[in-house]
Amino acid sequence: MLSASERARYSRHLLLPEIGNAGQEKLKAARVLIVGAGGLGSPAGLYLAAAGVGTLGIVDHDHVEISNLQRQILFDTSSLGFSKATAAQARLSALNPEITLQAHEVKLQPDNAVELIQPYDLVVDGSDRLSTRYLVNDVSVILGKSLVSAAIHRFEGQAMTYKPAQGPCYRCLFPESAEVAIPNCAEAGVLGVLPGILGALQATEALKLILGIGEPLLGRLLTFDALAMRWQEFKFSRRTDCAVCGEHPSICNAQDSAAAAIDSSHTNITRLGPEQLHSLMSESRTDRAAPLIIDVRETQEFSVSHIDGAMNIPMQGLSQGLVDIPLTKTLVFVCYSGGRSLAAGKLALDMGRSKVAHLEGGMMAWARARNPHMIVAAP
Repeated sequence: MLSASERARYSRHLLLPEIGNAGQEKLKAARVLIVGAGGLGSPAGLYLAAAGVGTLGIVDHDHVEISNLQRQILFDTSSLGFSKATAAQARLSALNPEITLQAHEVKLQPDNAVELIQPYDLVVDGSDRLSTRYLVNDVSVILGKSLVSAAIHRFEGQAMTYKPAQGPCYRCLFPESAEVAIPNCAEAGVLGVLPGILGALQATEALKLILGIGEPLLGRLLTFDALAMRWQEFKFSRRTDCAVCGEHPSICNAQDSAAAAIDSSHTNITRLGPEQLHSLMSESRTDRAAPLIIDVRETQEFSVSHIDGAMNIPMQGLSQGLVDIPLTKTLVFVCYSGGRSLAAGKLALDMGRSKVAHLEGGMMAWARARNPHMIVAAP
């Protein structure tokens, strides 16, 4: 039952025959989980809250940084340093105090994905990591939850929708992960307005699913090229051999999903945290076997700040740069946040090297742990 204030707030919805009072009550009863309060989650959250979705959950373990403000419109300068989940909760509550907001200040991962997703009817995935995207898809399929997924890269975006037993899932379209080949926004950059376009599209799809109106993006991948200002649609079908929604699924729980997301080509790359790398550098400072730290960021990024003793070989020249380095040398690759360094490690392994490591979290993690005053240039 809508209150008088709710009827006033949603009056423009009530005028639409496709929504009306009954539809607005469906929205009020709905429970939607937004994974990631970033570029995609910001506009999606704002529009879903404004539309009157009764319960909105926000999952995000990060804190607001100044580089987020170029596109993450849930936040402003006063939000810097605050938890994204709680800052998003406060902003959306201010926009619509009639709804319930739940902040989940955790990283969505295999050991909590089911617990987080289970209470909700629908998931809006705005994550920026392929491993998370696969996990959200797999758990949504297993739990029978509808999912609206989107991704952005530089000037391009894509979106699709999954509805239980009514269409193919994300793994039907992309059976395998290629995490290292696709950098996130911190690695490749993104046009600030692009996530606004795709996030609003996600909110639209979520509202349609809740209301049971229109034609959702089932079995259709919608892509957008901002430079060409062009939309394209690619149709795809459910795969009978899909690992999660196929006839004989091999992924039956979150742990299976996590295992499937691990690319075997990465298993020989040692993952070092900032303190581990610092200890390794200190212990082997006078040793001929000391690791060689290779920073694969662009020259202008490296010139702003870098780890003492690091060699700068940008990604585009890495293949040639590795040729002159002895095979016996242990290589530790470093970048801004860990994506390019992991790709560099894979390249080194492919070139026959066996002593390969990378700094998890990149220079951003190094600065937080070793030198909070260090300025790290964004890509």
